[in-house]
Amino acid sequence: MGTKTQPQLAKENERRIRANDKEFNAQFKYHNNYIKTSKYSLFTFLPFNLLEQFQRLANFYFLCLLVLQLIPAISSLTPVTTAIPLIGVLTLTAVKDAYDDIQRHISDSQVNNRKSKTLRNGKLVEAKWSEVQVGDVIRLDNNQFVAADTLLLSTSEPNGLCFIETAELDGETNLKAKQCLTETIELGDRHDLLWNFNGEIICERPNNLLNKFDGTLIWRGQRFALDNEKILLRGCVLRNTQWCYGVVVFAGVDTKLMQNSGKTQFKSTGVDRLLNFIIIGIVLFLVSICALFAIGCAIWEGLIGQHFQLYLPWEHIIPKDYIPTGATVIGLLVFFSYAIVLNTVVPISLYVSVEVIRFVQSFLINWDEEMYYPTTNTYAKARTTTLNEELGQIQYIFSDKTGTLTQNIMTFNKCSINGRSYGDVIDLRTGELVEITEALQSVDFSANPHHESDFRWYDRTLLDAVRSDEEHSHVFFRLLALCHTVMAETVDGKLEYQAQSPDEAALVSAARNFGFVFRTRTPNSITIEVMGQTEEYELLNILDFNNVRKRMSVILRRGDSMVLYCKGADNVIYDRLHGGQEDLKARTQDHLNKFAGEGLRTLALAERRLTEQYYNDWRSRQQEAALSMDSREQKLNAIYEEIESEMQLVGVTAIEDKLQDGVPKSIANLQNAGIKIWVLTGDKQETAINIGYSCQLLTDELADVFIVDGNSVEEVEKQLRQFKESIKIYNRFRPGGFDPFDRLNSDSNMDPLSVTMTQTSAFMQETNLPPTPPPPPAISVVTFRWDEKNKDNKGGPDSAECNDLFGDEKGSEDGGTASIVVDENTGFALVVNGHSLVHCLSPELENKFLDIASQCKAVICCRVTPLQKALVVELIKRAKNAVTLAIGDGANDVSMIKAAHIGVGISGQEGLQAVLSSDYSIAQFRYLERLLLVHGRWSYYRMCKFLRYFFYKNFAFTLCHCWYSLFCGFSAQTVFDPMFISVYNLFYTSLPVLALGVFEQDVSDKNSLEFPRLYTPGLKSELFNIREFIYSVLHGAFTSLVLFLIPYGVYKDGVSANGFIVSDHMTLGAVVATILIVDNTAQISLYTSYWTVVNHVTIWGSLVWYFVLDYFYNYVIGGPYVGSLTQAMKDLTFWVTMLITVMTLVAPVLAYKFYLLDVHPSLSDKIRQKSLKKIHSRASSDVRRTASSRRGRRSVRSGYAFAHQEGFGRLITSGKIMHKLPQDFAFPLGLGTKKTQVLHNNLNSADGPNSKSNNVTGQHMVNNNTNMRQNQNQNHSSMADITADGRDIGGDDGRGSGGSDDMSPRAPCQDLDTINL
Repeated sequence: MGTKTQPQLAKENERRIRANDKEFNAQFKYHNNYIKTSKYSLFTFLPFNLLEQFQRLANFYFLCLLVLQLIPAISSLTPVTTAIPLIGVLTLTAVKDAYDDIQRHISDSQVNNRKSKTLRNGKLVEAKWSEVQVGDVIRLDNNQFVAADTLLLSTSEPNGLCFIETAELDGETNLKAKQCLTETIELGDRHDLLWNFNGEIICERPNNLLNKFDGTLIWRGQRFALDNEKILLRGCVLRNTQWCYGVVVFAGVDTKLMQNSGKTQFKSTGVDRLLNFIIIGIVLFLVSICALFAIGCAIWEGLIGQHFQLYLPWEHIIPKDYIPTGATVIGLLVFFSYAIVLNTVVPISLYVSVEVIRFVQSFLINWDEEMYYPTTNTYAKARTTTLNEELGQIQYIFSDKTGTLTQNIMTFNKCSINGRSYGDVIDLRTGELVEITEALQSVDFSANPHHESDFRWYDRTLLDAVRSDEEHSHVFFRLLALCHTVMAETVDGKLEYQAQSPDEAALVSAARNFGFVFRTRTPNSITIEVMGQTEEYELLNILDFNNVRKRMSVILRRGDSMVLYCKGADNVIYDRLHGGQEDLKARTQDHLNKFAGEGLRTLALAERRLTEQYYNDWRSRQQEAALSMDSREQKLNAIYEEIESEMQLVGVTAIEDKLQDGVPKSIANLQNAGIKIWVLTGDKQETAINIGYSCQLLTDELADVFIVDGNSVEEVEKQLRQFKESIKIYNRFRPGGFDPFDRLNSDSNMDPLSVTMTQTSAFMQETNLPPTPPPPPAISVVTFRWDEKNKDNKGGPDSAECNDLFGDEKGSEDGGTASIVVDENTGFALVVNGHSLVHCLSPELENKFLDIASQCKAVICCRVTPLQKALVVELIKRAKNAVTLAIGDGANDVSMIKAAHIGVGISGQEGLQAVLSSDYSIAQFRYLERLLLVHGRWSYYRMCKFLRYFFYKNFAFTLCHCWYSLFCGFSAQTVFDPMFISVYNLFYTSLPVLALGVFEQDVSDKNSLEFPRLYTPGLKSELFNIREFIYSVLHGAFTSLVLFLIPYGVYKDGVSANGFIVSDHMTLGAVVATILIVDNTAQISLYTSYWTVVNHVTIWGSLVWYFVLDYFYNYVIGGPYVGSLTQAMKDLTFWVTMLITVMTLVAPVLAYKFYLLDVHPSLSDKIRQKSLKKIHSRASSDVRRTASSRRGRRSVRSGYAFAHQEGFGRLITSGKIMHKLPQDFAFPLGLGTKKTQVLHNNLNSADGPNSKSNNVTGQHMVNNNTNMRQNQNQNHSSMADITADGRDIGGDDGRGSGGSDDMSPRAPCQDLDTINL
């Protein structure tokens, strides 16, 4: 047994696959493409399910009791009393588990039975996904899901390109380009060549890294490097590509999608976990009581009982020759007898009732018409019945962005052209803005033959300007029609666009509808149709977009005129405008502020006229930089910077990334409820931040938005340290504030629940700037409440919101309350990039990360992988011990949904993978508000009230035996009739408490949504905890003591009016049992806040049912207690005893409730009181954010968010993306020929300020107040010289704020904008 050789080690770390060779691949025993998420099969269900169920402590406890009851010597109760409920619980749970697993089987079957075209013996045959094997060559058609992780071999597109959508993997709807090896393009769609392809692939082992693949292809004696650009992952969708072929590399559970899906975890609620802990305590209590009574019995038998064996004979198994031994054996048997008698402290009916309540609550969720989405005919659905009350205790929500918060729809919403804003509709009579709704009539574009029927625009003035040939509007839309990387094609006679990003699609679509129709393109020409007239432009250069430049430009020639069109982030464009535009810039900036305040995604547009001489000179230097072997990227950036300067501002576009209806309002209410919301998305940083503002997760009133984008552990640690200092400084300067990091050392008596925060000013801090103390923020005058009485609020949490809404009637009288309100919108937000999150989740930084994140109102993690989403959820669960909820709509959210305590799936555009893995499904994000604040809060409230009452009634019932044992020699004699003990929880008290658990509510659903603070008790588990349990136990013990002692004192040595003796055991048992039932009825009547017909029927019906059943059992069946209750009820003593006992028990409860209502009313109490007076304390806001009043100057944040990626410009100018051959192009590649055309009027205007165009613009102030630019002679990196915010983004090392990933990974020997062959 020696050590492993190097080849063996290499073999373990690599994967070898040979295409079309099953025998070779079979030796490695790779997984097939079969997916299994179910837990059981037909044969394993019964043993495995029973094993799982008996792992629950309660079920095992009742099984042990059942075994004890089968022993006649120690059992005073029939085994049926435990067997029937236990079998019922096991059966109910098994049926539920079977149903859930059947749904998983159906889901697995749907996926595994999808069809895939696979090469078998040289022919293309249809095979199920589950039959696809590693090494198979498969064919994918347009709009088809990729069946397995596949190495791309050939495609229908030129140069081996294909386009995919990865929404299922990372949530991005942008198209991504993949390209196969040049050597395999020749395989095409020829099945004979593909079948004979026998390349051997050596690659990495299965892993969860979506953006990484390392491998080598060995074919025809040559080795070819493989990377992620040549791999199609399972879950992707083929787009804009007729067909492609590939060889399967990873299948089934080995695919990266499944590696990221996470494992299905057993989920239980916090109430379940607390119940398990309580049951352990009750069992220990039960054992202690049984041991105490066993000792008492042994002593009594040894001292007294031995003398009465004639009347109380010992069992034959008891040794009678030696009294101490016999007494000890009797005591041991009595121990088990008491264990059986007192087992009703934790009756199995508790678990039956809990399951029934949860089951019915699930149907209430399913039947809620307020969560019905008519567009897709979808209801909310509880896919599990065990987690309902957990919905009322959510502390953290982790949400996906794309498809969850947004609709995946971009719309051209507003714009600004030459300082004039368009898009708002103004009422001509009042001069006020008209709210844009679906009922408002949109502008008619039908005169345009290329218009799109679903395009909506409501401001007619812009269309009038275009049709009247207004110059600036024509320049604006001509720029939109020409400056992009969109591809056009005609499908069924209709012009369709294929855009890399939805942003570009929306802009080009807007230009099309306004009469500037993009028709077609070649690598060096663009053709548009303007108001019916065709215009063809020679495309000289595309200066492509990337995350550092934040802009893209095109240089065009038409006739003898040349123009540069540029679009990008507003701060980037503003820094590159020529002087003399201050008034235009100021007016446009006001519009930018307004658009950004409304959550729109903005782009600024600019143009520059070029001379032939200047362009030729710039072109030669650009070619030189493109061929440079040293600092190529920096030199190219400097060259681009040179020509993208001295531009004329054209206008601004404002695109709405359409949120789902009601998202801002829902998020605001959930945050007001005390829930922290984190957004985990695969989208880029700018897009995620913009949506954060749109949905009000981020607001302009935040004190700061921290951005973590470090590329190393050291950089991330430095940023986190700076942010922590900023938070300390902020809290130090805040009036009345205190440092949250030193909060534990504070001796303040302030009640944190009575503090509500007010709005402060916001300031933005760039993360790469040196740490500077922020100025003391401006805060509204607020007061704090120091009164001690708020701390003792037993009825529920008091809050400043409550007193703000209803006023503090006693505050002015007491004089001890100084009321201050601090605004909740202040605080911080944290934005973390995916590459930085890797370091934040490392053991050395996770505590610092959590320290900062816990102080932030909102956290956004962007560019995260599906597995990172799950890791973030696991971190919060582990470190914060918090109840988490994850919500998403795509396969990339499955791991997060499985990891959270509650998983919610949205049945959206990305498929049903998230729904199938979820615990609850809804159609829209806005329904989450109702799911939590109404159904979740009600479920938690009902379950807690049910448990408090259930433990009370069972301790009141069971402990009567304990008091009686003091008078019966600890003999385990029961007070009650054994039949009464058996059916007490089943028939006499089950239905009222079930009705309480199903229908109870403290306030209406409307008030639950209007006052989200009502959710707070669930966050802190205030309604049912150890303290509340002990209170219920003590209340039950007191009740049992009164229940037993008063009747015992009355009936001991008692004689009736007729002279009959009534001090017999059966009479006492019947009287105590009857008073117990009456007391239970009175107590649950006091417990019930919301009366329905069902409550009346069950509560009063159960009282009547007791007497009916007692009569039937004793007189019809012939029970041993026949006549006992009947005779007792004939005597006035019984009725007086019952009245005194019940009043003694009810009076303290009533007094305590009135005391709480009067002195310490809860928020729900106050709401109920005020709702009776019909006072609405606050109006519901639609939460449509308006521009901040402090925005008289340039906004501290930009509305820029462009979901575009670098690379498509290179594909266009190189011709690789084109279907035409080079000889068919209007402008042959590299020849620079021009067609004589009549130029448009705006292209014949003066060339513009080109005299300074050779100079690289210098750094200038962020606020853009200066219009002076300094000429510099040296050429250096543009990104180091000119930044939107004054930071050094580029530097000599070429690193940008986005990290190394922002730079092009390709060597630009064929530069992205170089047009030559």
